[in-house]
Amino acid sequence: MLFNSYIFVFLFFPCCLLGYYGFMHFRQVRAAKVFLIAMSFWFYGYFNVSYLFIMACSIGGNYIFHRVLSDKKSRPVMALAVAANLGVLFYFKYFDFFLSTVNAIFGSSMALYNVLLPLGISFFTFQQISFIVDTYHGEVERCSLTDYALFVSFFPQLIAGPIVSHSEMLPQFARMGEKKISWEQAARGLSLFILGLAKKVLIADVFGAGVDYGYENLELLGRPDAVLVIVFYTLQLYFDFSGYCDMARGIGRMLGIELPVNFDSPYKAGNIIDFWKRWHITLNRFFTKYVYIPLGGNRRGQARMYANLMIVFLLSGLWHGAGWNYLVWGGMHGVLYVLTRFWMRNLKQRLFCAHRNAGNPSSGEAHGQVSRTTAVPAGGAAAQAGHIIMTHMSRILLFCYVGVAWVYFRAQSVAQANRMLHIALQGRMQKVSLELAECFQVDEFWYVLKVLRLDSRSYSRYILMWAILAAGIYFAMVGKNAAERVERMKFKPVSAMVFAVLALWCVLTFSKVSTFLYFNF
Repeated sequence: MLFNSYIFVFLFFPCCLLGYYGFMHFRQVRAAKVFLIAMSFWFYGYFNVSYLFIMACSIGGNYIFHRVLSDKKSRPVMALAVAANLGVLFYFKYFDFFLSTVNAIFGSSMALYNVLLPLGISFFTFQQISFIVDTYHGEVERCSLTDYALFVSFFPQLIAGPIVSHSEMLPQFARMGEKKISWEQAARGLSLFILGLAKKVLIADVFGAGVDYGYENLELLGRPDAVLVIVFYTLQLYFDFSGYCDMARGIGRMLGIELPVNFDSPYKAGNIIDFWKRWHITLNRFFTKYVYIPLGGNRRGQARMYANLMIVFLLSGLWHGAGWNYLVWGGMHGVLYVLTRFWMRNLKQRLFCAHRNAGNPSSGEAHGQVSRTTAVPAGGAAAQAGHIIMTHMSRILLFCYVGVAWVYFRAQSVAQANRMLHIALQGRMQKVSLELAECFQVDEFWYVLKVLRLDSRSYSRYILMWAILAAGIYFAMVGKNAAERVERMKFKPVSAMVFAVLALWCVLTFSKVSTFLYFNF
């Protein structure tokens, strides 16, 4: 079931709210939890009923491992549980990729199984692995099957994250019924949901139409077309995924449950390290705690640290999809991340030596650490202006690099990605194709152009494309994000009317074909 669907907005979620708060009104906390689990199963099974059996077995099997590890901390049992989860993920997501790779290398002809990939399996598998490992380390107390099933299946974060941890969710489940609903929080949750919905259906899906046209008609694209398609996808993916996460957090708030932030304006980052502190935050947290640190982290020398980082990024690429193009994407991020870490580490060492040689050993900086103020120039207005220019330049360069990497993320194969980049670099220099611009002819905006009598101009078919592109870049790289807007919002009649109109506008677009990109991962 999609958040941006009539059945969700007008049937599923109203029933969910009424049923949940109905049970809570009569202090039936356990019944309210069971009700949320049942609604979550309906939400998940709406895509395909067979998915329910897979998820139910996964929840039941992992809960048994949790109970065993709660009674006795057994490393073999923990390893078996992790291996079982990874085995299930491998079969459903990577088995055909493995067979096709073997066929390509050895010239064999093993038949592919065409295994049906359950939606969100990467998300709830990683979530359960973290729960099992933390149980083994004594970080999780024994919990009830009801709480565990709700932890895994809670529908706002079930399909596309965020990847929540037990420390974020179980305490909230334990406090259910202790406090009354906060109407202010519910209102902010509804506002966040509407903004996330707008990001998805009014921005991401519009960019998606141009992206789909570009990748389906590569041979018709000129160099400007290819560049635009790359930029369109860079924005589409951000608004699609962050929009989903905003909606998930908004739904959680309306149910009195706070989900973690998963996006924090990543295209405002000035380097790749900052980018990964802002993009898919919970996935980065998972790989840091359960892969990077167990591999040795930065405790075994620089060479080992950089190797560990590359392993993490290659695994991150493979986690997103079973294909060599995803490994290339992960490798591109890993290489830039390692180079940035190397450069920043050497820069810190040089600054430390400069302080020491200048007779400032007690400048407040520990060895290998530089305060945030060190990077701020103190040479007057000219230096400040130079710093601002360099900051924006670094953001633009990072945006370009990330956009090029996204080509491998979007393409069906490495060959298709290479073809797109070849056209962007060496394709025909021609006017942006009218067919690409037509993908942005949103009816409601086109009526505005008619009222303004701009529709008869020769350039009229391009106006909306450039306007929507400019708006997308502004919202992604300059303006406040949805969470910031909601937190600072004051509830007034005017703001209520604006959100009502925005919600109605979103609902009127539901008839269009749409899905969330991260459902595929």
